[in-house]
Amino acid sequence: MLDAILAVARDRAAAVRERETELIAAARDATPARGFSKALADSALSVVAEIKRRSPSAGDLAPGLVAADQAVEYQRGGAAALSVLTEPVFFGGSMEDLVAAREAVELPVLRKDFTVAPAQVWEARAAGADAILVIVAVLDDDTLTMLMETAAAAGLDTLVEVHNERDVFRALEAGAALIGVNNRDLETFTTDPEVAERLAPLLGGAAVTVAESGVSDIAVARRMKRAGYSAILVGEALVRHADPARFVAQLRGAP
Repeated sequence: MLDAILAVARDRAAAVRERETELIAAARDATPARGFSKALADSALSVVAEIKRRSPSAGDLAPGLVAADQAVEYQRGGAAALSVLTEPVFFGGSMEDLVAAREAVELPVLRKDFTVAPAQVWEARAAGADAILVIVAVLDDDTLTMLMETAAAAGLDTLVEVHNERDVFRALEAGAALIGVNNRDLETFTTDPEVAERLAPLLGGAAVTVAESGVSDIAVARRMKRAGYSAILVGEALVRHADPARFVAQLRGAP
């Protein structure tokens, strides 16, 4: 599945490269970034609330989701930031979702996608994103560094996602200050909160840390807080919840 996702991501990146010059110009004219990393450091436990229609592992989650309405609910519940899936084939996302969500609220927005080329970084900033995601496991060291440097030039924060001890070492070597530990196995797509707990002691070099995936209830949120994480990123549990604003508020109060 991961190979299929990456093949599509590279095809999409190739198409974006053809517009790189115009995207750089548009990014330079975009409204200033809102400071994604700073927003996560301002609370005892920040919630990054995700807008996500489906996933390869779970199928359809919220196919009728309206990005702007969902963003408003998240802000009402006290979310510190948004994460918006823009991968269209496997996750049902779009850049239009990102634009609509950001325009509806005052929160910083992460573009959640499989970023493999600098042109996609400029595309994110041109659309109004405040941060991008890069996944250490799918990038070589040179590409990882290049994407982080491009993000800095574009005025974006970079959430550097890791899955194991080797990923953590590579992220810190690349100078990552904002690190997300994903509890989801990239090959099996199963989640295990013990991954974040195991890796937490290794993250001392990062200023802000985020526990991603598998945070489906208050008990797991408490575990991530006890492990020392600055924030939790919550997707499937939120888009399935009947009252997402209330659930965000409950997660924020988990400590």
